[in-house]
Amino acid sequence: MSLNAQLESSYAVLMQQTDKLTGAFIQQKIYKAGFDQRSDKTINLLEKLDLHIKSDITYDVFCELLKDEDIAFYQRLFEERLVVPDFAGFCESIQEIYSQLQLDQKGKLPTYIPELKKVDPDQFAIAACTVDGQQFHIGDYKSRFCMQSMIKPVLYALALEENGIHYVHKHVGREPSGRNFNELTLNDEGLPHNPMINAGAIMSCAMIKKRLSPAGRFKHITNALSDLSNSHKITFNNAVYNSEKETADRNYALGYFMREHKAFPKDADLHRTLNLYFQACSIEVNSEILAIIAASFANAGTNPITQKEVFKPETIKNCLSLMYSCGMYDYSGEWAFSIGLPAKSGVSGGIYVVIPDVMGICIYSPRLDKLGNSARGIEVCKRLVERYNVHNYDSILRCPNKISLTG
Repeated sequence: MSLNAQLESSYAVLMQQTDKLTGAFIQQKIYKAGFDQRSDKTINLLEKLDLHIKSDITYDVFCELLKDEDIAFYQRLFEERLVVPDFAGFCESIQEIYSQLQLDQKGKLPTYIPELKKVDPDQFAIAACTVDGQQFHIGDYKSRFCMQSMIKPVLYALALEENGIHYVHKHVGREPSGRNFNELTLNDEGLPHNPMINAGAIMSCAMIKKRLSPAGRFKHITNALSDLSNSHKITFNNAVYNSEKETADRNYALGYFMREHKAFPKDADLHRTLNLYFQACSIEVNSEILAIIAASFANAGTNPITQKEVFKPETIKNCLSLMYSCGMYDYSGEWAFSIGLPAKSGVSGGIYVVIPDVMGICIYSPRLDKLGNSARGIEVCKRLVERYNVHNYDSILRCPNKISLTG
C-alpha cells in the first residue's frame, strides 16, 4: 500500500470513530493502545498533537502531523490491528488480578542470601510489554530487585551467540535435571544438566568473552540487558554481590565438581568464572525493564521499541525451549503443564513470562513458595491463563471460554 493510501485509510478509520476529529481524540486513541509520552514510538506525535487538542484535524493537517512518523505502525494502531487490539481490556484484566491478589501474603522471604531477607515482603508489581511496544504496569513496578536466576537465559543466549550451539552443548546439557537448582550433581556425561540451573549458568559464564578483562566481561552482559530493555538504568547491588560470595559454598563446590569432571572449556578460569556469575546474579532491574526484556525474547530477539536485533531468532528459539522445560526450578514440569509458556523465575521474587510473538510479562512479589518461585507471581500467571488463550496448546482446544488476546 502506498504512503498516500495508508494515510487516507488511517484518516477514514478515525473519522468513522468520532463526530469531531481533534488532537485530543487521537491522543486518547494512542493512550488506550498502550503508549504515552514516555514511549519512543509515539512521543513525537503526542507532542505535536498538543498543539491541536481541541481543533479539528483536517486531512491536510493529519498528513502534516504524520509526515515524519512510522505510517504503517500508526495505520495498524488506528485500525486496531496491533498484536493486542483490545489492549485497554487486557489492562483492565491485569488491574483486576492485581486487586484480587494485593493482600495475598502466602510464601516466605528467602534466607540463604542474607540481603534478600531484608526487602519489603509486601511489594507487588505486574508489568507487560507487547512486540508492538504497547506497555502497562501497576503496583511497585519501579522497585528494583536483583535478577538472580532470571539472568540465566541471557547468559545462555550470550554464550550461544559467541560460540554456537555445538560448542556450548559440549559443556552443558539441555535436559531437565529433576533435582534442586543448586544440587551437587551432573548428568551422565559429567556436564551440568541445563543452563537454567546454577551449574549450567556458571558454565555459560565460562564461555562469555573469555579474553576480556573481568570488567569487560561484566560490561558485555549489562550492555546486552540495556539493548534488550532500551534502558540505561541497569544497576548493580554490591551488598547482594558480597552476600552472594560469602554464602557461595555450594556454588564453589559445583565449580570444583565440574572442573574435576573436566566439564569446563580448557582455558576457563574457575574463580573468574564464579565471580562473573555472582556479579551477573547481582544485577538490578525493575518490573518495567524486565517486561521489555521478556518482550524482546517474545519478538525473536529484537527489541520491540528500538527495533534493534540483540539476539538471533535461532538463539531465542533455543533459549525459550529451555525456559519452557527448565525455567521454573522444580516446578518446571507442572508449570509447562498448567501455564504452558516459557518463563524464568528468581529467588529475589521475580518471574518473567514470554508469550512468543505477542508479549513479555514480569511479576514481582518477594515472598517465595517452597520451590523458590514467587508465590503471588505463580498465582498471577494461573489467573492469566484461565482468562486468556495463551497456553502453548490452547489452540488445539479452540478454547471457547477463554478470551483471545490477539483478537
